Amino acid sequence: MDAFVKRLNPASPKKSPKPDSKQSEAKKEPPTKRVKREEVRDSDEDSDQDIAPGYSSFKPLPGIRREDTATSGIGDEEASQHSEAEVDSFRRTAIESSLPEVKSGKEALEEYENFRASQEDNEATSAASRLDSRKWVRGKTSLYVDAFNLALETVLNEESHLFDEKEKHIFDQWNRLSYEAQFLYVRLFLRKTSSWHRISRLRYHDDIQDTKAAVNELQRSRDIPSDSASPHAALDSVEPDLSSLAQDQCMFSDSFTFADASDQYITTVEEAVALLGLDEVKALAKEAKVQGRNKAELARSICRMSSQQAGLFSLGLRRSSTVGSVDSPDRGTPEADVPSPGPGNDSNRRKHYLDKILAIAGPCIRLSLAVFKLFERVHLVFYRSTEWTEKSLTTIILAKISKRNFPKYIVSRSANIFASRRQLLEFETAMRNEFVVDSVLEFNGPVTEEGFRKIIETFEKIYPRWKLLLQEEQEKEERVYESGEGAYLRRLNPAHPYTRIVHKAAYVYGRLKDHKREHELLIELLDQRLFHLARRGSWYQRRALLEEHYMHALESEPAYKDADMQKKHWKRIAATTCETALEDRDCHLIYHYDIQKRLVKLERQLKIPKRLQHDFGHVRLQKPEEHFVEGIQLKKDDITGKKGRGPSTKTIWVDEAEGGGECSVEAMCLSWYRTQGWKGYHAEGGIIRTLFAYLFFDILFLYIPNVFQTAYQTCPLDLHTDAFYPTRASAVNHRLVEIANGEAARLIEDVDRGERENRTCVVGLNWDYELNDLLELAACFDGTALAALCKVMAQEYGQRGGGIPDLILWRSEPRKQVMFAEVKSANDRLSDTQRLWIHVLTGAGVKVALCNAVAKEVREI
Repeated sequence: MDAFVKRLNPASPKKSPKPDSKQSEAKKEPPTKRVKREEVRDSDEDSDQDIAPGYSSFKPLPGIRREDTATSGIGDEEASQHSEAEVDSFRRTAIESSLPEVKSGKEALEEYENFRASQEDNEATSAASRLDSRKWVRGKTSLYVDAFNLALETVLNEESHLFDEKEKHIFDQWNRLSYEAQFLYVRLFLRKTSSWHRISRLRYHDDIQDTKAAVNELQRSRDIPSDSASPHAALDSVEPDLSSLAQDQCMFSDSFTFADASDQYITTVEEAVALLGLDEVKALAKEAKVQGRNKAELARSICRMSSQQAGLFSLGLRRSSTVGSVDSPDRGTPEADVPSPGPGNDSNRRKHYLDKILAIAGPCIRLSLAVFKLFERVHLVFYRSTEWTEKSLTTIILAKISKRNFPKYIVSRSANIFASRRQLLEFETAMRNEFVVDSVLEFNGPVTEEGFRKIIETFEKIYPRWKLLLQEEQEKEERVYESGEGAYLRRLNPAHPYTRIVHKAAYVYGRLKDHKREHELLIELLDQRLFHLARRGSWYQRRALLEEHYMHALESEPAYKDADMQKKHWKRIAATTCETALEDRDCHLIYHYDIQKRLVKLERQLKIPKRLQHDFGHVRLQKPEEHFVEGIQLKKDDITGKKGRGPSTKTIWVDEAEGGGECSVEAMCLSWYRTQGWKGYHAEGGIIRTLFAYLFFDILFLYIPNVFQTAYQTCPLDLHTDAFYPTRASAVNHRLVEIANGEAARLIEDVDRGERENRTCVVGLNWDYELNDLLELAACFDGTALAALCKVMAQEYGQRGGGIPDLILWRSEPRKQVMFAEVKSANDRLSDTQRLWIHVLTGAGVKVALCNAVAKEVREI
């Protein structure tokens, strides 16, 4: 088995050659600015940045998902051109985030495979052995196919108990497929699997010599032995009451196919016209004498025409009254359908249109839904994640072949993530229920009361099971798991999506004005410390708000008959909730300011003696300073952006302090600050991530079960989740004390001494920053302030990477000082993420400035 699934220590990294003088000179230049990316948060991340009030925005279930009918307007030729590029638009998955940046485009794959094609491979080898020996032969092996098969082999070797006999038979049939059929399946598997693909436009000629034969092999019907066990037999015999919470989507009868054929499943004009490209739709619309402003309108017009006009365009009949369009039935991959019989003329007309469109499109292929879901389940088990992309499939291997040095840590991959098949099915069903809730709240416009009731029904269905799973998991935490072992594994427990459904249900009860039930759920959510710990701050906020404003009128047996006394009683409870929140180690630092503000307000309203009131003056926020920097702005006429888009909103300025060349607004402001005696970088958080990697290097690679599943990771898998901090709370807090006591410079020097020569790959660490600058910056930081910043990064590394002010500045004279500056040109506004970081920085006592760039002169060029 390949090294990245072995349970062993990685080999010690080899030392990289020393850089030459030119490289050394290049390193003296400031590190290049990294492109700021707008991070998209998925449903499984535990960030509550935008609370309104106390709840985060809701995001869809991540991962590749298949719809039931062909809806794509992009032809296969267009899709093939974008198949590699479009992956970058997705948020990076856990496995991708933990691996180093690698060149993973088409050129990198071709270069690598061409290099390996010269090696002879006469012996029969498995995917694992080919990956281990790095032997490749074009047309016989492929990086994609071997990575796909490696995932399947690993899962079947270690966790075959999660699959029944029918599914194992399908895996056996998969292994019997030819290389070309496997290659075609894997490439379609990684593309838009909801769509039909026109066989004539599949562009894999370098790897598939006979595309038609590969398609026929995938579309051939294969029998499943009748003696195979029923997929639900084991489940029903153990816990029949859970059948509704553990449904299997991979249902197989007596036969199956790996892919569907268009002549069996495309039976409506609506489905068929979606296969055509824009030019083909235009030509068909012109012949049909219908109009539309775009492809979608033209397609709708053609569908209407097929129900209105007899014959094929040229029979000379006038348009009759409109007959209701026959919509495509909603189905995934059922048994082959026959068009429902309708009025003879109408059925004949639609058949004429359907035959004509299919003749233009030619034969098509679509992956069978049941088998596709089965392979999705394999990848869920292999990646220990509900999200993965094409890059997830290949990044591990590309990281392995890259000439990089990786930190030393212990690789650990448990084989018992899912104890039984039932647990796996229940987790899948829980994720689907979570997606149903998200779809109601996010994707269908304003939520109606019917939508809210649907969410409540889903909640009531899972609520008893959620309570039972909480109890079971708590027993495991106390008796089974070693310290920290269960934190990351719990993300694959059905209670994880169930907890999020309960969180959403509490929000819905609030919208329905059932604040008593909302309050009860918030108490239950806060009573457990196993799932979605990052949300605890928002739960405390909302609970305190309810107790302050609503609960006094909702108590069935009030503690006081007098209304004012009852209100004071609940305000005292709200104040206690705020105190508990501030003492809760899992209530993240970003929530402390709002909770402190509420607590001070409540104590003032309750007229608590001044000597007994809380005083948070030492963390009181300061308003950012306003700086105005004048410069010369350049404006260019008739500039179009990339790919014909509009011009970029970035402004161009003259860098008067550095020779008068063109520069960005941030570089212009940085030059101005340097004239004021400051040193600094335009880093947008890059230097903070570098400092965090230096200061927490050993803690990042501390042994925690299941978070290092490959030998080529730059960080643990749980770094971007809410499991990182609580799992290492003792070590992190001890390190924060060291930093607060002024030990940061020593920690940085120790890591730099051991790792800089190898330029070890560590998340966020940019070796281009000079050591002297880092040491000087650490020395200028107040120890307590630097510890506060590091705590925020440790608690929410994945969510707080963006929004850090543009410039980081420091100086030693007249006194040691650090300042962050957010640069804004005309009409720029602070985002919510930027405001949050300004609160964190000012709360820690760090100086923050809003630097306004003002054009004293505008030059047209």
